Amino acid sequence: MDKSAQRELIRVGEEWSIPQISRALDGALHNSSPALGFGATNRTHVDPSIALVLATSGSTGVAKEVALSASALLASATAAHQRLKAKPGERWSLLLPVTHIAGINVLVRALELGTDPVDNRDRDDYQDAEYISIVPTQLHRALTGDLKLLKHLKAAKTVLVGGAAAGLEMIEQARNQKIQITTTYGMTEMCGGCIYDQTPLTGVDMRVNENGLIQLRGAVMASGYLNQPDSWREVTTTGWFTTGDIGEIKAGKLQVLGRNDDQIISGGMKISLGLIEIEVMAIFPDQKFMAFSLPDAEWGERLCLASDQPIETEQIIALIRGKFGGYAVPKEFHQLRSLPTKGIGKPDRNRLRALFLAP
Repeated sequence: MDKSAQRELIRVGEEWSIPQISRALDGALHNSSPALGFGATNRTHVDPSIALVLATSGSTGVAKEVALSASALLASATAAHQRLKAKPGERWSLLLPVTHIAGINVLVRALELGTDPVDNRDRDDYQDAEYISIVPTQLHRALTGDLKLLKHLKAAKTVLVGGAAAGLEMIEQARNQKIQITTTYGMTEMCGGCIYDQTPLTGVDMRVNENGLIQLRGAVMASGYLNQPDSWREVTTTGWFTTGDIGEIKAGKLQVLGRNDDQIISGGMKISLGLIEIEVMAIFPDQKFMAFSLPDAEWGERLCLASDQPIETEQIIALIRGKFGGYAVPKEFHQLRSLPTKGIGKPDRNRLRALFLAP
């Protein structure tokens, strides 16, 4: 397409301030200024309908340039505020990077409420706000010693927790601390969280296909992958976006069981790494775990479990054997100084596995 018929896109630099990004984002959403690019994109022009291009890390390490329209971003903000019963003039606290959809959503939602986002990143003298969006790692810190962050979370009307799986015990602990938690599920392709407390926002539909994969659709869906159109066609069918997550729906509530691509075959048996982590963290809510696999001559792949704290191996072995059977018991346990993550707290199993495969 002739560039003269397209919309200019400018890349948001690391040196941009939050007020500068917010002003540019406001213009992009209302078609009065260029579209914005976040992350590793070198594009200079996009289709006129696109307001934002966000390069995601992707599970394969190859960035996907997700194109988001103004209508999708605004539909997401409107649906979120409807669920939260938010009112004009209320504020959002920014605790997440704006290179990810969760951080961008804070800016969009603040604009829609007619307020400036409260930039609480890289500081501990938090300025309170009605709404906060965080990842489980931040909630874990608040519950295990960061008293200033804990106070900030307790002062909010609602704290959204998403971006990665949060154990039920940690959520219960947070609620016992009087933090008004709402769990979220979503992805960049759906303008971030679109399932709140296991039920879809207004305008969002969910289902599970014959392969057990979660499918979503609605006005919040992205327009596509600009650099990988074939990949987009592979994950979209008749208006539905097929996620890489396995789930089930019971009584209208979505239960995410784990990633389809985190399953291994060990001794001929299929094991979900994410499900192992969820079960273990349920009884050790104050501890981080990451399941991964290594090549094995006997098992094909042997299940391993790592943590950044000492591991109660006997208790975990008994738990997993009783829940799933002996085939799902980890063959190895490893304590590391830290567990590798990517994005805003998602486990990076490829990096963890590489640590043990390195010569």
